[in-house]
Amino acid sequence: MSSRLEAKRVARRLRALSGGAEVVRKAAARELAARHPVDANELLAELLGLARAGDFDACSALAAFVHALDSETAQIPCADELRRVADVQALHAVAALFVDDPPRLEMDPLAAARADARAFSESLGHQKTLARSTRDPDDLARFALNSNPLVVRNLLQNPRLTEALVVRIASRRPARPEPLLEIWRSARWSARHAVRRALVFNPYFPPEAAAKVVPLLSRPDLEELAADARVHPAIRAQATLLLDGAGEGSGTA
Repeated sequence: MSSRLEAKRVARRLRALSGGAEVVRKAAARELAARHPVDANELLAELLGLARAGDFDACSALAAFVHALDSETAQIPCADELRRVADVQALHAVAALFVDDPPRLEMDPLAAARADARAFSESLGHQKTLARSTRDPDDLARFALNSNPLVVRNLLQNPRLTEALVVRIASRRPARPEPLLEIWRSARWSARHAVRRALVFNPYFPPEAAAKVVPLLSRPDLEELAADARVHPAIRAQATLLLDGAGEGSGTA
């Protein structure tokens, strides 16, 4: 059984790691992989509870764990079982991390491709290079409208990119899901509160990923999210669960 004390130890250990977000995310994946699904879920529940209570280490560790559940599932043998087991355990806030519904709204991929073809005359390779290296604010703003995830991935690595522009991309409607997912999977940008907010409130953002973002939001964000009828119902329900304290672990020492 994962106790709150153990969760605190895990959180401190992950926070002490050096090497950047990818190293910490992979360490979080290993923590889950080493546990039976029951214990993995209890660890997640304790971290959720600690994070909601404002524990700094747990907030940092929780971000690594939810990213691991998104990007490192191949390294977590029990990943497919976690939601089913969480339901049996009545760990509702843990179960809420796993959503497989489509986005509330979806942009037609052919319409997105046609819009890109009209807006960008360069080859895909040239677009990627320019997106990553341009110093021109007008070019940055232009590439922010691109729906190709490879272009957006390169744009997110441009040192001249600003948070305001990333928030604009994350808020874009209509939008394809792939560029939005690139933002969520960017260690540089997904740690920003304004970026997380923009993604989770965007009805074009896949609920599967949005469910991993919700526990990282503040209480005012959760209150706003729970009341927003434009948001996917599963995400609104998840926000309500966390507001009601369903993310709390057992508190067992």
